[in-house]
Amino acid sequence: MKHWYAQGGQMLVEVLLALAIMSLVLPALLTGIVATREGKPQQMQRLQATAFMREATEAVRSVRERSWAGIATNGQYHPEFSGGLWNLVSGGETFSGFSRSIDVSSVYRDASNTIAANGTLDPSTKKIIVTVSWTTPRVTTVDSTFYLTRHLDNLKHLETTEAEFNGGSKTNLVVTNVSGGELQLIPGGSSDWCAPNLSMNPTVNLPKSGVANAIHAIEGKVFAGTGDNASGVAYATVTLTNANPPIATILNTFDGYKTNAAFGDANYAYLATDNNNKEIVIIDISGSSPTEAGNFNAPGVTSGTSIATGASIGFMTSGNTLYSFDLSSRNGSRSQVGSLSIAGIGKKLVLRGNYLYAVTDSDTTQLHIVDVSNPANMSIIGQASVAGSAGVDVFMNADSSRAYLVTTNSPTMPEFFVIDTSIKTGDRPTLGTYNTGEMNPTGVTAVSGNKAIIVGTGGQEYQVVRLTTESTPAYCGGLDIDSGIRGLASVLEADQDVFTYIITGDASSELKIISGDPGSGVATAGTYESSTFDAVYTVAFNRFRVHATQPAGTSITYQVAVSPAISGSCTGASFSYVGPDGSGSTFFSADTNPIPFITAGAYENPGQCFRYKAYFSTSDVSITPIFSDITINYSP
Repeated sequence: MKHWYAQGGQMLVEVLLALAIMSLVLPALLTGIVATREGKPQQMQRLQATAFMREATEAVRSVRERSWAGIATNGQYHPEFSGGLWNLVSGGETFSGFSRSIDVSSVYRDASNTIAANGTLDPSTKKIIVTVSWTTPRVTTVDSTFYLTRHLDNLKHLETTEAEFNGGSKTNLVVTNVSGGELQLIPGGSSDWCAPNLSMNPTVNLPKSGVANAIHAIEGKVFAGTGDNASGVAYATVTLTNANPPIATILNTFDGYKTNAAFGDANYAYLATDNNNKEIVIIDISGSSPTEAGNFNAPGVTSGTSIATGASIGFMTSGNTLYSFDLSSRNGSRSQVGSLSIAGIGKKLVLRGNYLYAVTDSDTTQLHIVDVSNPANMSIIGQASVAGSAGVDVFMNADSSRAYLVTTNSPTMPEFFVIDTSIKTGDRPTLGTYNTGEMNPTGVTAVSGNKAIIVGTGGQEYQVVRLTTESTPAYCGGLDIDSGIRGLASVLEADQDVFTYIITGDASSELKIISGDPGSGVATAGTYESSTFDAVYTVAFNRFRVHATQPAGTSITYQVAVSPAISGSCTGASFSYVGPDGSGSTFFSADTNPIPFITAGAYENPGQCFRYKAYFSTSDVSITPIFSDITINYSP
């Protein structure tokens, strides 16, 4: 009996163990059997659903490539193929046991321009989710998420021709056609300095038969003197009326000296003479009859060759020495303050603030930059050594960042040099050169419209050079004055007229006044508003690129306006101009500029209608910025 009970207990354990094993194995076995029965159909469904998802994805891309407008509106869609094209139709779709949808939604970006759940709306990016689901054999979904942007096939609009610029609105600007079409500030005294005109302007016969060679001008007056021989008057004051052209009249004369250079202000004229006791003669011209008021006697036996004055200090050259002298009074003998050796005989002095620019006849160092902040201890701090002959004359632009230097004629080297003097110290570089041909230069000046005028003897005596590209100054016009030109000066008048005054070897009409064709006064600021560009439908205006020439002291800044169409047309659209931050108080200044994607008042980008404004300015009336073209990039 004991044996039977033991055997029965063992059997019970075996039964329980078998049941436990079956409870573990049987579900897996049943699942495997079911999976085997459903596996192939489910796999076929998944493959089919994946194909439908890919088809919808390609349909969306096809619609985008045709036009951004096809995916511009958020919502749920399904693809339909019609007329050989894919289109997105509102709502999802169900077919053959499958449900398919295309969800289009907006995209936002954070401060680092990364896609984020919140942030700034990016109107040129859309999030696309393609979903395909089915219920048999089991409920299953496959999906694909991707992003599309407008910039797949950007378009561009170019404005560059004379006709296109004439279609806009201009204030103090003119359209030129040097290279197909440009905008620039109105030049003064002439609408075209490259077409100089002598016949329309007066000439003046200076008294006696001397040959004039010294000239200086301020508004309303020209100071002229003789130096090539002693048969003329030492000095003549010529008054000029504020007319176009001006009327020139000899006001008075002064004699007794042979004049090599002249300088003047409202009440005094300063003559550099060949008198060894009075190298500088100071003439009081405030009354009806000029009188000698004072003088400066430079050390040694030599002549005065150049002169410039400040409020209380005068500067002159005699031989290879630069002298400063006291002008706290203009009367009597003026005392020497300081002296400085220079590279050659001084030919021209230009005083600007604490700096004196001195031209010498040296063929190795033609221009000195002298610190005269302490006239008793003047020092050369910079210089220009150009690849030319002896220095003759220099003109400094308004902010003294450029020196326009001429040298004597050379058969192998240029005679005109553009020198960078924005930094005053050290060796100053040459930016560009020009060859005057057979002319031997005697003088140079710069006038409005990025032009320089060089005068001299031989060849063509009056040459106008375009400085639009400083590295390659180019001839643009001139005059033949066979008697030769001994010097010139130019003055910007208060009403913005500009004329050049030249002294020639013509004994019967030494002083001549030259301008280009009649025009308006020079402008220092101007504005251009473009005509409307109609993109035909709503697009995203992405950026613009400009080509412009902006010499030192000039600038062009920009604003843009984007507006929606009114009943499909840009006629009557309102334009609000903004800068890079989307406000009306900022301006674009770089060559390549992104256009804000915002809506602010009448400004709405994306939009259909586009305009731009260009704001011109210059601090130097002889130089203007030049706007050549603009390319506007946009995405349909």
